[in-house]
Amino acid sequence: MDKMRMESVDMTAQNIERIGALFPNCITETMGEDGKMKKAINFDLLRQMLSSDVIEGDEAYEFTWVGKKNSIVEANKPIKKTLRPCKEESVDWDNTENLYIEGDNLEVLKLMQESYLGKVKMIYIDPPYNTGHDFVYPDSFIMDSDNYDDGTGYFDEDGNINYSRENSAAEGKYHSDWCSMMYSRLMLARNMLTNDGIVFISIDDNELFNLKKLCDEVFGASNFIAQLAVQLNPRGRNLDVFVAKTYESVLMYAMNYTNNSTVVGVEKEGKMVDEYNREDEQGKYRPIGLRNRNQAFNPQTRPNLYYPLYVNPTTKKVSTQHSEEFCDEVFPDAPDGTKTCWTWMKKKVEEENDLIIAERSGNEWRIFRKDYLIKDGEVSTTLVKSLWTENTINNDYGKKAIKELFGSNIMSFPKAPELIKKMIKIGTHSNSIVMDFFSGSATTAEAVLQLNAEDGGQRTFIMIQLPEPCDEKSLAYQEGFQTIAEIGKERIRRVGEKIRNDNPLTTHDLDIGFRVFKLDDTNMKDVYYSADEYDQGMLKGLESNIKEDRTDLDLLFGCLLEWGLPLSLPYTSEQIEGCTVHTYNNGDLITCFNENVPESVVKTIAKRQPLRAVFRDNSFINSPSKINVGEIFKLMAPDTRVKVI
Repeated sequence: MDKMRMESVDMTAQNIERIGALFPNCITETMGEDGKMKKAINFDLLRQMLSSDVIEGDEAYEFTWVGKKNSIVEANKPIKKTLRPCKEESVDWDNTENLYIEGDNLEVLKLMQESYLGKVKMIYIDPPYNTGHDFVYPDSFIMDSDNYDDGTGYFDEDGNINYSRENSAAEGKYHSDWCSMMYSRLMLARNMLTNDGIVFISIDDNELFNLKKLCDEVFGASNFIAQLAVQLNPRGRNLDVFVAKTYESVLMYAMNYTNNSTVVGVEKEGKMVDEYNREDEQGKYRPIGLRNRNQAFNPQTRPNLYYPLYVNPTTKKVSTQHSEEFCDEVFPDAPDGTKTCWTWMKKKVEEENDLIIAERSGNEWRIFRKDYLIKDGEVSTTLVKSLWTENTINNDYGKKAIKELFGSNIMSFPKAPELIKKMIKIGTHSNSIVMDFFSGSATTAEAVLQLNAEDGGQRTFIMIQLPEPCDEKSLAYQEGFQTIAEIGKERIRRVGEKIRNDNPLTTHDLDIGFRVFKLDDTNMKDVYYSADEYDQGMLKGLESNIKEDRTDLDLLFGCLLEWGLPLSLPYTSEQIEGCTVHTYNNGDLITCFNENVPESVVKTIAKRQPLRAVFRDNSFINSPSKINVGEIFKLMAPDTRVKVI
């Protein structure tokens, strides 16, 4: 029996838990007055998390590297960029909820923070492994400004990113560069996970242990689930020394380890199904002993689980109460007389008594519970194992999937769709969002579409990929693909067509489309001049604060990012008195970017009472007109939030 505390709540401990929920990387340990370890706050790191500048001073005990503080600053630093819609490269733009975003994933993740805060159920990434031959993203915070500008190899002579640069182990910041690159991105990605969200990260031995430490900080060590061993090359790599490696690791982290819906069990199959060798009117079942065989559980440690059951020798039914019919007494004792426990409490035995049966073994009764193969129309599940060895998940099947779509192996080491599909099965629900911000050839998108086609799910994907150029000597380049992003988009198109053609009846309503967006500079002009810098030639350019090459659609989706609305919802456009009015998701947002918008159009929009409304700053002739718009909305739609760009 638990004792009452007889003391007030430890507010300090509660506050530490609250801070830990927001900033798990700021939780450390210290020795308490009683000589025991307790949780504490790393205040220096917390100050850095809340500061836009690098904080000077000694860093506390933690996993650290050169550039760590800078990577924190960079993750929190705002950027003046936007995502521009690209309808011509999209598929089923008006109806799809899938997204393909082309651009540096650090900047894209920043832009999507508000729109997808707490909405992504599963993230899978296969980042650069830092083998010395793969490209590490050239984030400006990785080095000081002089080195950044003066040629460390990240940029060519024309100032463009040098995608062919190797991150050689001979360089002093070999591991630091990689850690900085990953840390800032994981920090941003964590914000987008649902409360029951999960992260899978493929990695080899080069940075495995550094990645584990990074994830312990970002997601919290208590949210570590497992390190999967995935056999990708059963034959072993013939270029290895001493040991031919056959597997890579996948780290699994939860957003909240205590949330039971984080991981879904896998359906039982094979020998597990064969165990269900009995059947009654409810279906196939297997008998599981009700006695707990672990002798650590006994009347002293679990007194509420040690009690007698009574068997009806005729019907073999079981009761918790002795009676004329239930007369044979049974305790949870081992055959040698050792006292153990039942696995169910007495109340549960009474509530689910139909599942309890007794069988005679010699002169004794043994008590079992029925475990059915199919429960509530679904096959019984089990915990996924940490060793994955199925043939369909190895690299040969990854190459096979690419070859089936493109006719040749245009990617060197693509993951198998079945590998990602297995992760999606245990890491998502039927309507979850799946994100991959190192998308590569878009294997994750293919896995989402395939699984939806198989189980009728409505999962959606967000793919993010840097427009990294294909090597001119590569087969992909020879096949006409200029960038890795082009391969990814084309793969999704072909996968969608193949699924629809192979299953025309069952996939009629399947979402096989995707909206393409491309990272670009802000839609707004830079118009920061002091008074003495203006001249007559500038006046015409200052008539509008919006760049000339930007369309209404660019402005609409820029507003969505500003308001924190998803990019995948439906919208309509219509003409009202010569003005183009865009309505997003039935009134979440209404915009009109025409100049000199008539008062009658403003009233028409206000009558619809949208949650938000946006106009251009020069949509109105003068300041009184702009003030009048505000008054119209106050009168006709007081709950509408109105802004101008």
